Amino acid sequence: MKASAVLKRYTMLIALVVVIILFSALTGGRLLLAQNVSNLLLQNAYVLIMACGMLLCILTGGNVDLSVGSTLCFAAAVSAKIMSDGGSAGTAILASLIIAAVIGLCQGYLIGYVHIPPFICTLAGMFLFRGAGRVVLNSQTINISNQSFLNIFTSYIKFPGEQNRAVTSSLIICIIVALCITVLQLIQRKTRVSRGYDVEPLPAQLIKLLIIDAVIIWYGSKLMQYKGIPVMIIWILAVVLIFAFLTSQTTFGRYFYAVGGNEKATKLSGIDPRRVYFWAYFLMSFLAGFAGLAHAARIGSVDGSMGNSFEMDAIASCFIGGASAYGGSGNVSGVVVGAILLGVINQGMSIYGLADEWQYVVKGAVLLAAVIFDVVSNHKTGKS
Repeated sequence: MKASAVLKRYTMLIALVVVIILFSALTGGRLLLAQNVSNLLLQNAYVLIMACGMLLCILTGGNVDLSVGSTLCFAAAVSAKIMSDGGSAGTAILASLIIAAVIGLCQGYLIGYVHIPPFICTLAGMFLFRGAGRVVLNSQTINISNQSFLNIFTSYIKFPGEQNRAVTSSLIICIIVALCITVLQLIQRKTRVSRGYDVEPLPAQLIKLLIIDAVIIWYGSKLMQYKGIPVMIIWILAVVLIFAFLTSQTTFGRYFYAVGGNEKATKLSGIDPRRVYFWAYFLMSFLAGFAGLAHAARIGSVDGSMGNSFEMDAIASCFIGGASAYGGSGNVSGVVVGAILLGVINQGMSIYGLADEWQYVVKGAVLLAAVIFDVVSNHKTGKS
């Protein structure tokens, strides 16, 4: 693989490393303190979860869902209200997910089968569900004190007797995960070679695996110094792995790329684009509802402004992570890198003490640069 191709393929990953080094230097190393490293994924859990769904919408042709922040608020409000009235955590979670699923059914049907433009439909939903959430809350803030609910999303994995500053199980688990990834990748390589498929050179793959393993073990060493592995990471990994498998290993997942690449040709080949649009917006809304539960548990309360601009974070993560603004291109691993990059920038600027107005400037510049890079590197001047 040529150097230019490598640079293009790993641009955002290189950018992530550069940003981490930059903010680590600017903050005097505080960015890489154990608590900040642990909190990075927790604070951006809603972005990582919703970005997986937003990717499906973007793949269909650069479309987005503007209502996800409001859907998140509505779902979280329903769960908080049920628990404040004495309902169980299970009832609250089920009700919120049903609400999110119903929203997805309605918007998916309107966009896919009634052909309402996604921008207009989800813009209306943004106002509608925000208002519905405030009605449920009665324009008040509801605190969440149900410990069962909180434990589902905010507890930490540790062995009995372990102290918060010496959770050795975190390091052990991460070492096991690193070894499993290495073994599985090498087995997959052997299988591809036996079937005659092209594979990357063995030294390059070993170097890549070594870097991945080193990062996982380093992350485990940081978690070991602060409470252990958060349960939230398990939820995030579950969503990421499911959608990574869906988009890369299933025929259904390839339909999203096909519709975004050329909808007319896709229709002529026997694939119904209406179903693809329906599932994109249904899954997006469902994930927004789930993200609402996770975010409500982390914050410990729900108010009518929860989720404001969250849709922008999810959209930005996709574009920064390499999803094409014209649709048909992008993957979950890139979206994860984009979300983490955005999270590092947000956290780094906060620790550094950069004024809010300049934080908006930086985030806007990063998003614009990512889209310009996509358009220029792929020689696109329009949807053609």
